[in-house]
Amino acid sequence: MIKLENVSKTYELDDGGKIQALKNINLDIKEGEILGIIGKSGSGKSSLLRVLRGVEKIDEGTISIDDISVKEDSTQLYYNMLKKKTAIHLQRSFGLWPETVKQNVLRKLYGVLYNDEASTDFDEAESMFGEEADKILEYVSLSDKSDHYAPVLSGGEKQRLIMARQLAKKPKVLLLDEPATMACPKTKQEILDSVKRINKELNITVVIVSHLPEVHKYLADRVLLMDDGKIIKEGNANEITDEFLSEMDPIVDIKNISKDKDIINVQNIFKRFFLLTGGEVLEIEDINFKVQKENILSLVGPSGAGKTILLRLMAGLDYPDDGEIEYKLNDEWVGIAIPGLNRMKIRSRLGFMHQEFALSHYSTVLDQLAVKLGYKNQEIVKNARKRAEELDLNDELLDSLYLLIDLPENEARARLEQIGLIPDILDELFPKFPESATKEAVKDIFEKLDLPIDILSRKSYELSGGQKVRVMLALVLISNPKILLLDEPFGDLDPITLRTVTNSLKKTSVDLKITTVMVSHNTDFIKELSNRSIFMDNGHILKDGTSDDIVKEFIEFCKADYLIEG
Repeated sequence: MIKLENVSKTYELDDGGKIQALKNINLDIKEGEILGIIGKSGSGKSSLLRVLRGVEKIDEGTISIDDISVKEDSTQLYYNMLKKKTAIHLQRSFGLWPETVKQNVLRKLYGVLYNDEASTDFDEAESMFGEEADKILEYVSLSDKSDHYAPVLSGGEKQRLIMARQLAKKPKVLLLDEPATMACPKTKQEILDSVKRINKELNITVVIVSHLPEVHKYLADRVLLMDDGKIIKEGNANEITDEFLSEMDPIVDIKNISKDKDIINVQNIFKRFFLLTGGEVLEIEDINFKVQKENILSLVGPSGAGKTILLRLMAGLDYPDDGEIEYKLNDEWVGIAIPGLNRMKIRSRLGFMHQEFALSHYSTVLDQLAVKLGYKNQEIVKNARKRAEELDLNDELLDSLYLLIDLPENEARARLEQIGLIPDILDELFPKFPESATKEAVKDIFEKLDLPIDILSRKSYELSGGQKVRVMLALVLISNPKILLLDEPFGDLDPITLRTVTNSLKKTSVDLKITTVMVSHNTDFIKELSNRSIFMDNGHILKDGTSDDIVKEFIEFCKADYLIEG
């Protein structure tokens, strides 16, 4: 059904350099097969999916799907024909309409017919495609979320909705790039079972890229191992994944023993969220715990349990309806919800990494690091206050503006618009660091994260998925924070790179005396990095204990068969 003959692909970088992502790929994929692809970050896995999809033109060779073939000199018409045969879900892709789950699927069905998704007539779409949309939602286990608005879905639910929208295109081939990356074991099980159901009942050929051995063992009929743009071996899932993992570094054994001193105090937190269409979606209540200095604490629970919301409350990005979150500052407790210079001082030593992080697309890595150092440095509060006085801004407004630097760019822009300010105000208050000083500051962090120094001149879109994650972590670590709040930051990393980053984070935490609170669904990572975990579900704390005990209970709670079989 699918045949690749001598396919090669090279990307040209803005600095004149080149990266050969695919090197002489030859591959046959049978109709109805589930083909798995595994390999380290940057090995060419995503590039292979993109050329199969037809969104990247090849430099050499031929790609054939059924009766459609494209070569390096094929016109765009043939690449468009290839696109009609395939559907793809790219890693960390969350592009959804701000409407209900069902309306998102109806829009896609309508758009496929009329080539205009944006002008969907929902009355007409419901009458024509209502039953089909309901059936598609069954395939991805979202029937119970049909009337929920997409923006309030959990990360795992968003991924299943994206998959549903791809199915609406009626593809012959479904290309999945880490479709279960950000999902908890419970949601991941549902995603994997959905893929099995789609493959079996719709006879859709599936090509799935995943760095998780257990995913391939649960799903794949055959697995390819890629490295340096080449297919180096193929075989059954057990054989290939064992060879892949043989390169993993040993665990750096650093005991995560926290100090006796409490530095974060979460007291009686209550927060209620509602769907826009009415009806309560989540109520967080009775949240009480303390975090000790230099501890690494994991927040564990299924998607939608309230972990990310709690982390944002801890960062002061959102506010509870009741309760208080305090940080120890110079032996005094300071509330993170109280505007002022003290909160700025806390935030200047706090690093936050969002689940749906985004690097600036067209900025170089060096420029982004320089901007981050302008936001987070030891003199930031004093220097920003001087500039604020010149602009006639009081301490409370300065602090409110400083809060924006820990938000995703789109959210920060929206908040600025609400108060009638433009993003340039942040550049005036927090100018970026000089490039020479930034290069010096980043050397040690790049070495710890196994990042080559020459990527400083690259743009974000020139990085592999794994490099993007590590660059984002470098952006957080470069200012020597004392507290890290990490929201599922390493889900895109393959196990080999994850072990390297985990070992680096352990050593960095000890060297810089960092206290960390992180959200993660990776059970091995939780056990390896943290010694204490808090188990949450439905907005409540179920248990606070050792990570080994919590992870065991969590897997049983999720009924994660793929972890047992893997």
